[in-house]
Amino acid sequence: MAGVDCLESALEKSLQAKFPSDLKVSILLDFLRGSRGRKNSRTMLLPLLQRFPEQVRVSLFHTPNLRGLLRLLLPERFNETIGLQHIKVYLFDDSVILSGANLSDSYFTNRQDRYVFLQDCPDIADFFTELVDAVGDVSLQLQGDDTVQVVEGMVHPYEGDRAAYCRAANARVMDVINSARTRQQVLHAQTFHGDSLVTQDDAAAAGHRRPVPDTWIYPLIQMKPFEIQIDEIVTETLLTEAERGARVYLTTGYFNLTQAYMDLVLGTRAEYQILLASPEVNGFFGAKGVAGAIPAAYVHIERQFYREVCSLGQQERVQLQEYWRRGWTFHAKGQSTGTWRPRSPL
Repeated sequence: MAGVDCLESALEKSLQAKFPSDLKVSILLDFLRGSRGRKNSRTMLLPLLQRFPEQVRVSLFHTPNLRGLLRLLLPERFNETIGLQHIKVYLFDDSVILSGANLSDSYFTNRQDRYVFLQDCPDIADFFTELVDAVGDVSLQLQGDDTVQVVEGMVHPYEGDRAAYCRAANARVMDVINSARTRQQVLHAQTFHGDSLVTQDDAAAAGHRRPVPDTWIYPLIQMKPFEIQIDEIVTETLLTEAERGARVYLTTGYFNLTQAYMDLVLGTRAEYQILLASPEVNGFFGAKGVAGAIPAAYVHIERQFYREVCSLGQQERVQLQEYWRRGWTFHAKGQSTGTWRPRSPL
């Protein structure tokens, strides 16, 4: 709720400013997760939408795979297994935070996750702004009376024709991706085949020219219902081309490799260090009902994988380690800090 209060304060200041403000707030959430329970993201954001209808947009993505009788019968939480909008990006002017974290209390107190802060990167900020706008356009729009509507001319995600919706969504998102790809190719060509960029030392003297970049960032998108699988293709390529002597670090709070990734890990020559959540630091540990069995399910998958590693004699090359920190949970997909311990009783 504190985040909503901060947004409200910023919007209020923009209205009171001496000069007209173009402050806009765009929020993209998953429809199912954002609507779960009586008190949810929708109820928290409604006052903001009602008070600042011209400045605030709340888009709720609904998977096209959940429809018909299945949508009516599946209860909350379980319906989220069919598909989710899971982008975790936070944009502020020209700065971007890429994360796996939700905006809930635990992530600010005792949950280990990963955060990448890209400061003053207008190209990256523009790309993710366009991406959020594109996914927002193919999502349901929250109204001030807590109803939802589709953008004019857009196919409804679960009431309309599924194939038509997915084609329209693919076209909208790919337009953003292709535009960004073109811009990046131009910059790449200027950097390596042109003379418009100069070295860091000469940048100040050049004035109007930018220094040669020392870091390249390639955002990867995965939206399989729309037949957009860039992340999957690149990941498989990286794992395939990992040679002997290379070391690959994989980290996840929920160990569940696809068969393709599992085959690549077991079939290539690189060394792997895989960091997992121990059962005690899994976010579902101690939960009531079926959810409480989720940590044990992941341990079972982990054991099966490790047995295969051992049967192939690969336990020196492929090592599994578990994150454990008293009182904390683990949700990171990337480099993390904490206590690592080998998983022994597999």
